[in-house]
Amino acid sequence: MQNVSDIDPFDLKLLAALQGDAAATNSDLAERVGLSPSQISRRRQALEQAGLIQGYHAVLDREKLGLSILVLIHVSMASHSPDNASSLSKLVMERPEILEAYALTGDADYVIKVVVASLKDLAHLVNEVLLPHEAIARVRSEVVLDTLKQVVALPLAVGKRADR
Repeated sequence: MQNVSDIDPFDLKLLAALQGDAAATNSDLAERVGLSPSQISRRRQALEQAGLIQGYHAVLDREKLGLSILVLIHVSMASHSPDNASSLSKLVMERPEILEAYALTGDADYVIKVVVASLKDLAHLVNEVLLPHEAIARVRSEVVLDTLKQVVALPLAVGKRADR
């Protein structure tokens, strides 16, 4: 499998089935996709080797685990340099409460998605970790009040519509 154009409808069905249940057996997937378990095994391995499947993960309930506060933190850099970008990247990778981080256009340079157990934990992260960091000039945090949509599955049908 060289590129996206090599993905056929069976591969898309397999990828969609795995996004829905990564713990499904090859026999379960074979029934859903319409192929034999051995064909599923070969296709899954090819998709993994091509990097289309990057891993398998359990989706945990953060609130039941005591991590009830979800925060988006906008970060503005002190100055734009490769050293500062590298330093911030290192910080982001080291902090387990930082779930995601994105470089942006617009007012902030980065936005990071953080989960913490309490506002005290958030205050510690902002005041004792982020603000003292030499690469960071300013942070602005926004506590998430409610999650309207949270999806980890990619929209595989996009670009493959029959009406185009």
